[in-house]
Amino acid sequence: MEYKIANRMSTIQGSIIREIFKSANDPEMISLAGGNPAPETFPSEELADIAYDILKNNPVLSLQYSVTEGYEPLKKKVRQMLKDSEGIDAPQDQVMILSGAQQCMDLCSKILINPGDTIIVEEPSFIGSLNAFRSFEPNMVGVPMDEDGMRMDALRKAIEENNNVKFIYTIPTFQNPSGITMSLERRKELYEIALENQILIIEDNPYAELTFDGSKLPTLKSMDIADIVIYAGSFSKILSPGMRLGFTLAPAEIVAKMTIAKQMSDVHTGILNQLMADGFIERYDIYEYIARARKIYGKKCAHMLKCMEKYFPPEVKYTHPTGGLFIWATMPSGYNSMKVSDICAAAKVAFVPGNAFAVDMNKPSPSFRLNYSSMDYDKIEEGIRILGETLTEIMNVKSKA
Repeated sequence: MEYKIANRMSTIQGSIIREIFKSANDPEMISLAGGNPAPETFPSEELADIAYDILKNNPVLSLQYSVTEGYEPLKKKVRQMLKDSEGIDAPQDQVMILSGAQQCMDLCSKILINPGDTIIVEEPSFIGSLNAFRSFEPNMVGVPMDEDGMRMDALRKAIEENNNVKFIYTIPTFQNPSGITMSLERRKELYEIALENQILIIEDNPYAELTFDGSKLPTLKSMDIADIVIYAGSFSKILSPGMRLGFTLAPAEIVAKMTIAKQMSDVHTGILNQLMADGFIERYDIYEYIARARKIYGKKCAHMLKCMEKYFPPEVKYTHPTGGLFIWATMPSGYNSMKVSDICAAAKVAFVPGNAFAVDMNKPSPSFRLNYSSMDYDKIEEGIRILGETLTEIMNVKSKA
């Protein structure tokens, strides 16, 4: 039988990252590709005790259908955490518990994008969000970045040159894939541009708590005086990615539409996992666990950067993040990271080529993303050594050609 797949799927490729994950089953492969949190940060024993208590004492609540918007005590805790940690105080907005922060992008796409509408994204940007947007057939416009984040001159140009801009998507803090943090000046200007043009902002902020030194810049949502920012957060990097718990804080009208869209998707986020997260925050100081994760990631990032300085050819430039999970490396113009990744994979080192994070995934990119969170120190050094030697060999061959 010939299966007649919807036209909108023709522009969507499977996640390169997920395909690379499959190579992790090879015990010899050193994967610097994924975005997995360090397993040693998982509070597994604490969560096991909480789950046991919930299932024993609240079996109906934890195993029955629940409300779409999320478990009310957890929603209240999320609101308080946003106020305490991010300075976000928006009593007029609504909190909604999601099946991972990624679901916010899917639901926003469903309720906001008509085919042909323009959406503006950072370039590079997170492949999961880009694919969520692509599936609703927008005119997706990428705005280049520099060391301070999205370039505002390019953003203004994108708005001027494209009609019907529905929203601007940004990961302003420890951006995936670049690790770049948008400066305070850029944040203020981005908000003013969006407000001036009456354009929504989707602020995706899953890495904010993973600041190595504890310092933070104000979120866009904390600046929001006109209800134009849809904020997405996650428990994946501070509790457990497998629990698939995220949340949004957004204007009530937006959340009402997202609720309807979610009912058509998964009805509600898994209630047992919501109860476990709520119980964890109730019993423990979650910020103590976050502080431990910050220390682990800060040391691993510093170690990877030190190894890159030691082994990488000087022609390869890279970011120096102050938080998050990723380093963005860039070879000189003319090199194709997809081809280089195939060579490195044969040498048993995996990374994600830069075209995976581009609006046009078919355009070659000289950049690639490295992750330092999930490997131990010895594996990080071995992987960077092999990668550095491979890059040096490739560049020596090309220079002699």
